[in-house]
Amino acid sequence: MTISPEQEAEIERLSLVERWPVGTIASQLGIHHETVERVLQQRLVPIKAGQTRARLVDDFIPFIQQMLAKYPAIRASRLHSMCKARGYTGSKSGFRPIVAKYRPIKPREAFVRRQVLAGEEGQIDWGYFGKIKTGRAERKLWAFVVTLSYSRKRFVWFSMECAMPAFLRGHVKAFEYFGGVFRQGLYDNLKSAVLERHGDAIRFHPSMLALARHYHFEPKPCNIRRGNEKGRVERSIRDIRDNFFVARQWVDLDDLNRQALAWCEEIAQERVVPDNRGLRVCDAYEQEKAALVPLPAVPFDAYHRVTVHVGKTPWIRFESNDYSVPPSCVRKTLELIACEKYVRILDGTVEVARHERCYDRDQRIDYREHLEQLVKHKLAARKSSGFDRLFAAVPSSRAFMQRVAEQGGHLGGTTASMLKLLNLVGARHLEQAVAQALALDVISLGSIHHILDTNRRKRGESIPVAIPIENPLFRDVAVTPHALSSYDRLCKGVPDHE
Repeated sequence: MTISPEQEAEIERLSLVERWPVGTIASQLGIHHETVERVLQQRLVPIKAGQTRARLVDDFIPFIQQMLAKYPAIRASRLHSMCKARGYTGSKSGFRPIVAKYRPIKPREAFVRRQVLAGEEGQIDWGYFGKIKTGRAERKLWAFVVTLSYSRKRFVWFSMECAMPAFLRGHVKAFEYFGGVFRQGLYDNLKSAVLERHGDAIRFHPSMLALARHYHFEPKPCNIRRGNEKGRVERSIRDIRDNFFVARQWVDLDDLNRQALAWCEEIAQERVVPDNRGLRVCDAYEQEKAALVPLPAVPFDAYHRVTVHVGKTPWIRFESNDYSVPPSCVRKTLELIACEKYVRILDGTVEVARHERCYDRDQRIDYREHLEQLVKHKLAARKSSGFDRLFAAVPSSRAFMQRVAEQGGHLGGTTASMLKLLNLVGARHLEQAVAQALALDVISLGSIHHILDTNRRKRGESIPVAIPIENPLFRDVAVTPHALSSYDRLCKGVPDHE
């Protein structure tokens, strides 16, 4: 514990003049008793016997010194456990300063200030900015940051992914923002840049090499455990976190990125360059811009590309969401290309679908024309006398079956089940149940059964029983139900006893 010269003088006065013991001085001044002892020993003030009491740890000091000499970086908590196993009964809180007192002092490493030429180097890194909710999903928010080492001009791009496609897109956006390319890119040893490293033998990611070749710059990783070598971008990330992101209000990711670039233009680049206090970042950038390598005519293709297979239903799955494709693409292998805004689906070179990218989870993103094609295809496939009979007897079933088709349901099984219900409960009750299901937006056979049972109980009727017809000649005969009052008219005028 470090104390002021005034406190040291007060400790000496209370000990020599007032004859206070060490414990009293420590409690009255709010200082640890070891600090009082250190001050008195440094000033050669004799500590009388009885002023200090034997400590529980004194017998373990040689063991602690021995362990620290052998393992200089061993933690105090581990030493406490080892001493406790050997009979030490003291607390852990007072044990830590004792270990710190005997721990060997590690020499501090000195660093040389790095000087770079204009346009020579850019430092690149990701910064983690917590998690955000998008519907039912929770995604991590990352900031891709590039800092030009000479001028300290920076680029910031927020993204909800930090995989290789986003890493490449961040470079493309940064180069377009700067209006040129630095000659050397300095990276940490992240997997998006370096796949494998053994000393100076480095194997870069193939996509990273393709990007560097396209823009003619040299990727260079920092030395292992030397993140300080890219201190310019590290300080930029800390500045973004402390002076831009904290308490920031934003509507969506596009709004956040617009605010971030505005902050870089209006605030960050008005600061002075640390290496040259007489020069602002914006003025240094004007000098550096002329030294940047010109951009190529065509930007690098940094989109997320993945091969997808369409199953029996016309939807493909990407990042826990389903995107619709035309029914003609069923059972085909297609290519999906995704950027931060859109998801495009290609059959060869032909784009068959384009959707806004969804960052939620378990959502189905449909294109109206795809649904209409699906319904038309399914309804045409199910053209039959049974289908026509269902529509004629239960008019609401047409809309119900269309909704089933839109949801990718099995029309054949649904039709057969609806016809069985028609024979069992009659057209009037089935029509009422289907209309209620459509109004409640519960499109399933289970909902129809539930509504029929609820309505039957309200009417006080018993459960209808289906009568099996064994003769195959009559099994598929369609009987149109009609009112039973016609039988009553036949019996009019006939005496009851007859």
